[in-house]
Amino acid sequence: MNELVHARGLVKRYGRNRALDGFDLSIGEGRILGLIGPNGAGKTTALKALLGLTAYEGELRVLGLDPVRQRQRLMQDVCFIADVAVLPRWLRVNQALDYVATVHPRFRRERAEAFLATTEIPSRARVKTLSKGMITQLHLALIMAIDARLLVLDEPTLGLDILFRKAFYRTLLNDYFDEHRTILVTTHQVEEIEYILTDVVFIDHGRAVLAEPMDTLGDRYCQLVTRREHLEAARALGPLREEEGFGRHAFIFEDVPRERLAPLGELRTPSISDLFVAKVGGSRK
Repeated sequence: MNELVHARGLVKRYGRNRALDGFDLSIGEGRILGLIGPNGAGKTTALKALLGLTAYEGELRVLGLDPVRQRQRLMQDVCFIADVAVLPRWLRVNQALDYVATVHPRFRRERAEAFLATTEIPSRARVKTLSKGMITQLHLALIMAIDARLLVLDEPTLGLDILFRKAFYRTLLNDYFDEHRTILVTTHQVEEIEYILTDVVFIDHGRAVLAEPMDTLGDRYCQLVTRREHLEAARALGPLREEEGFGRHAFIFEDVPRERLAPLGELRTPSISDLFVAKVGGSRK
């Protein structure tokens, strides 16, 4: 695997608090990785370290570069959309394209214009007249037109309605992503991006508590739905989490062979959201 992001033992202190506390991360080329964590878990700090926006302790290389010392070179191959995407309110759409074309050597204006032509955004409209969804579309047009190897998205669809969210990820997957590009995304709307992810990392208290390819999750984690007569047998196998509803009990297990669970009920692969609650929820009670 061609590793684009390599982080080992990252530590970031704010006074006595550690936003990152030995954080590890590995992202290969042509992958879509979801970085999932509760508020205050260290997601944004991790992204700032990767983008060279904050100092850190530990080992970190992004595209083979030191993000702090070689940030100017790094940003030629990296694009970033934050949850609060700030553009001057007086700026016109065509002026935004003019600016990026001037400052970024790999910007393809015709590609941005082709994408904007599929939207309802007038080329001479000012940012202050655009809805939040339109502003997100404008940012997407700008970053899709840059030939970057790594795209970092920090809650990119926060505050948008479901139609804009679906359209955003559909465009990202169909018109931007390929085997040479890598996408790192953080979001609280896990269910909406689960289908596009190739890898997932859970972060909690500044540490990675799970890091798995999506296609191997079913090998390690299993959800058992069972009835009352099998409860004690299921609990004896040490589940990560137990939930009850409609007269049935659901357990999530880690590294318990399926053949041991099969006699106790129905087996499923847990969703990312259920697995997240099982791995992280206990530490947040």
